[in-house]
Amino acid sequence: MATNHITQLRQLKKLLPGEIFLEPATLAKYAGDKWFAVHQPDAVALPRSAKSVSRILRFADKHKIPVTPRGAGHGYVGGCVPMLGGIALSTERMKKILEINPADFVAVVQPAVNTAAFQAAVEKRGRFYPPDPASRKDNSLGGNIATNAGGPRCLKYGVTRDYVLGLEVVLTNGDIVKLGGRTHKNKTGFDLHRLFVGSEGLLGVITEATLKLIPLPPFRANLAVGFSAMNAAVRALQAIFAGGFLPCAAELADQFTLAAAAKRTGSKRLLGCKAHLIVELDGQAKSVRQEIAAVERIVRHQKPLFVERGFGNEQCEAIWQIRREFSYALRDTGLTKLNEDIVVPRGKLEDLFKFAATLQKQHGLQLACFGHAGDGNIHTNVMVDYTQTGAKARSEKCLDDLFRWVIAAGGSITGEHGIGLAKKRWWPQAVSAESQKLHRTIKAALDPNGILNPGKFV
Repeated sequence: MATNHITQLRQLKKLLPGEIFLEPATLAKYAGDKWFAVHQPDAVALPRSAKSVSRILRFADKHKIPVTPRGAGHGYVGGCVPMLGGIALSTERMKKILEINPADFVAVVQPAVNTAAFQAAVEKRGRFYPPDPASRKDNSLGGNIATNAGGPRCLKYGVTRDYVLGLEVVLTNGDIVKLGGRTHKNKTGFDLHRLFVGSEGLLGVITEATLKLIPLPPFRANLAVGFSAMNAAVRALQAIFAGGFLPCAAELADQFTLAAAAKRTGSKRLLGCKAHLIVELDGQAKSVRQEIAAVERIVRHQKPLFVERGFGNEQCEAIWQIRREFSYALRDTGLTKLNEDIVVPRGKLEDLFKFAATLQKQHGLQLACFGHAGDGNIHTNVMVDYTQTGAKARSEKCLDDLFRWVIAAGGSITGEHGIGLAKKRWWPQAVSAESQKLHRTIKAALDPNGILNPGKFV
């Protein structure tokens, strides 16, 4: 960074004592997320209010200092890496649940509220906030909004975007704007608050969110089903949909993932499995019990190796615990896991697993596939041993082939994690030239000096 910016950051520290930090140890903590890239900022901002965020952005915009917003730092694509230095602006001190209103079915939160803690607080009031990213115990609602996070339950309930009624956002010129509202229907002007959902810190800094709540389903039940072939698992899922059922979650895993999970958990049952399906239903107890029995009958037509049943929260969570071990189990293999959250149309699910097998043979790399089968969002993990000669080049070619196929199949290169740095190289293939131009137009209108999260996809 230019010397004059260092001088200016010292000036900003005097303007906001206790909120701007220049110490090397602090800077190092904010250099990256859960992806591989790191770049140290020149300053860290830990504002306590929207007013402080406003002052920081107005100052940075005036002096053209880069600002990289960040939430909990648990992203998987390098989205909060401050590639051009400048200020890493973390909202982590803004962590209050300002309101839970059961009558209005609304909650108002600051961005650093932990997702799992928020859900627990809401459920104590008899309400439900469905978006459930796998790392919800570690991530924050502001980060979920910035990436439009999903999770297993988005099959039935939708993603984060579907629960954002209103936002308070600070723009680069320091303006604090209130967008949307707290009503569940609102057609007053443009749908501007949703423009910032999934914007990855490129358009503004979210300082408050008004979220939609729904009634808490009183009962849940699920099935964990093992199969001798992936096509049997996919056909079982298709038959469930054909039978008129909409599970709240439907998760698939392949043989390599299951073998790793069996080793980590000691489950002998998973060792003989080539595919594993978890299907969950929720609602009223009587109807859920009837429907899960009907779903089990449908599943048994595919001759599963086993069917395990869960009724109620405790038993259902025991089944989900296996699913939560998948990512850790893959890390236990000692291979580097390149986690790609691609999405294909639901009808292309079986084709995706077949193509993954083809990629393995072509590139001599193991692929581990698991995830949200109900909406086609399968986490396709390329497992790499970087100690092998040429492994890096083979992995990059494998990813090129994967994303080319996904785009040709009408799919998306990211369903939950965002573009960040990890998928920047495939952005021009995934989005038309006209759409790219529109993105740049919106970016220029809201951030004319290009200070917000520079070095990313727009």
